[in-house]
Amino acid sequence: MLTVPEEAVAPLLGWYGANKRSLPWRDNPTPYRVWISEIMLQQTRVEAVKPYYRRFMAELPDVESLAAVDDDRLMKLWEGLGYYSRARNLKKAARLVVDEYGGVFPHSRGELLKLPGVGDYTAGAVASIAMNLPEPAVDGNVLRVVSRLTGSREDIAKPQTKQVFSDALRKIYPPGRCGDFTQALMELGATVCLPNGEPMCLVCPWRGLCAACREGSTDEIPVKAAKKARSIEEKTVFLLRCGEKAAFRRRPRAGLLAGMWELPNVEGVLPAAQASAQAAQWGAEPLCAVPAGKAVHVFTHKEWHMQGFRIECGREAEAFAWMTRSEFEAALALPSAFRGFLEFLWRGR
Repeated sequence: MLTVPEEAVAPLLGWYGANKRSLPWRDNPTPYRVWISEIMLQQTRVEAVKPYYRRFMAELPDVESLAAVDDDRLMKLWEGLGYYSRARNLKKAARLVVDEYGGVFPHSRGELLKLPGVGDYTAGAVASIAMNLPEPAVDGNVLRVVSRLTGSREDIAKPQTKQVFSDALRKIYPPGRCGDFTQALMELGATVCLPNGEPMCLVCPWRGLCAACREGSTDEIPVKAAKKARSIEEKTVFLLRCGEKAAFRRRPRAGLLAGMWELPNVEGVLPAAQASAQAAQWGAEPLCAVPAGKAVHVFTHKEWHMQGFRIECGREAEAFAWMTRSEFEAALALPSAFRGFLEFLWRGR
């Protein structure tokens, strides 16, 4: 059974008070603000999230405004953050909070877990940071710092390990400072007990308590099983232009990037002649096709390897939505997977 020493609490809180970063979501940590920040921070760096968070909160400052926002506008606000299912779940959860809870976030971890897109980590973060409840938020940072502190060699990739760590941390949460303790654990992992390279043990508040530091095993801990290799999918991406307009289409409502706008594409890597034939099949009357760059986009379980073709067209095929650059930039959110082709798409002839 894992045990986290209670004497680790005071030095960590003292260090956090003196060294915490100024982050926009730490000001006025309401359940809504904390929830939005934690969803944005999933799979995304802190510095990248800051401008998105400020823009999002300026336009959608409360759960009611999020519940009512147009889907395309929501995706435009989210554009560039990736993992767009997060944004769709935000709106679903907001509507549930408004419809079922009268616009007030449920005040327990169990009820928070009923919201779409809210898992153990997010529920713990909202409950502890915004509601001051003794509920851990165990992510990669927390798994790493606690593994090193205790010398644990449990595989942190296993779901049961997160539960073991959560149970151990819950026992030492300081009354009245639950939010600070959760954020201190996160902060230590993000700024001192680093995942890549040498941890900064000389400035760590747990230096005298840390088993991994004492044993010289910080390069071995935490233990994490290797991930399975991602599958690779090859695609040909079509940059169709007709005059000043370009072609876009909406993806299916289910599956990867569900409901998002995209550049037309097909499976496999086509030569120029076949790319032109495909454009003709869509009814776009292709005039010429030229290579328009390559791109690789990495998802959690797969990679897209893409070849682009820019094709000047004699007519606007009805299968697509045709927009000028200004119309596109004002209205549509394009997934990051396709954004590398925009330079070629909007070039003059």
